[in-house]
Parts: sequence; C-alpha cells; structure tokens
Amino acid sequence: MRRVFGIAALLVALLPRLAAAAGGEGGLINLDRSLIIQAINFLLLLFILSKLLYRPLLAKLEERSQAIKKSLDEAQAARAEAQKQREEHAAKLQAAHAEAQAIRDTALKEASDEQRRLVEAARAEAARLVEGARAEMQQDIRRARQELRQEVGDLAVAVAERLIRKSLREEDHRRVVQEALASMERGR
Repeated sequence: MRRVFGIAALLVALLPRLAAAAGGEGGLINLDRSLIIQAINFLLLLFILSKLLYRPLLAKLEERSQAIKKSLDEAQAARAEAQKQREEHAAKLQAAHAEAQAIRDTALKEASDEQRRLVEAARAEAARLVEGARAEMQQDIRRARQELRQEVGDLAVAVAERLIRKSLREEDHRRVVQEALASMERGR
C-alpha cells in the first residue's frame, strides 16, 4: 500500500513539472490544473479508502487467517490425540485378546487334566472292581471245590462203607478218600 502511495505522490509531484514542460497546450495528454485536482482527489479517495476499507479488511483477513490457523492447530492436535487414543485402544484390545487366549488355553489345559484324571480314576476303580470280583469268584470257586470235595468224600465213604462194611475202620476210609481226592486233583 505504501508503494502505491509513493508512486501516486511521485506522479502528483511530477505533474506540475510535466504541465509546465508541455506549456499547457496540445499533445497526447492535456496536463492542466484539472488533472492535478483529479490526482489530488484520487489520492484523497485512496487515503479514505485505505483508512475506511483497506486496513479493516486487512485486519479482518488477518483475524480470519489467525482463526483458520488456530482451527488447523486444534484440528491437528485433535487428530494427534485421536491417533494416540486409537493406538491405546488397539494396544488394550490386543492385550485383552492375548489375556483371553491365555485364559482359554489355561481352561483347556485344566479341562484336559481333569478329564485325564477322571479317566484314570475310572480305570483304577474299574480295575479295583474287577480284581474284587475276581477274588470273590476265586474264593467262591475254592469254597465250592471244598464243599464238592467234602460231599464227594462223604459219598465215597458211604459207598465204601456199604461195599466193604466190616473190613476197614473210619480212619482208613478217610485216608483212602483223601488219596482219591489227591489223585483227582493231580489228574486235572
């Protein structure tokens, strides 16, 4: 703006000299007093416009520029804050996923261990029951064999008594029966 004023002031200062040099007559440009008045009017108008419009316009433009710059700075700060929060949330989410995976792995391992322990306990109980049943069955077999021996012995004694009646005593009968039973056992 100062340059414009400087150039206008230079032209106004040169106009009287140009007008005097031209002699006030003819030529392309008529340099008379009205031109000087128009130049002065122009400078006044330029000064008034500068005071009333140009400086307030510049102030408004500067104010608007500052507001835009402030808004851009705030937007940049908000964007940076949003990015920071997004990264924090992503990190928290990743940590939560890792923790959930660890809990899931632990739960699966515990379930597997519990299943294995229950299966082993069931197998041990089944083996114990089978062994108990087998022992009970062996005892029943021994008892039945003993009863069978006793009955066979009694029957043999009775049969032998009938057959021999008078020739053998009771102890002889028992010994003969025991020998017969022993030979039966060996035969099996």
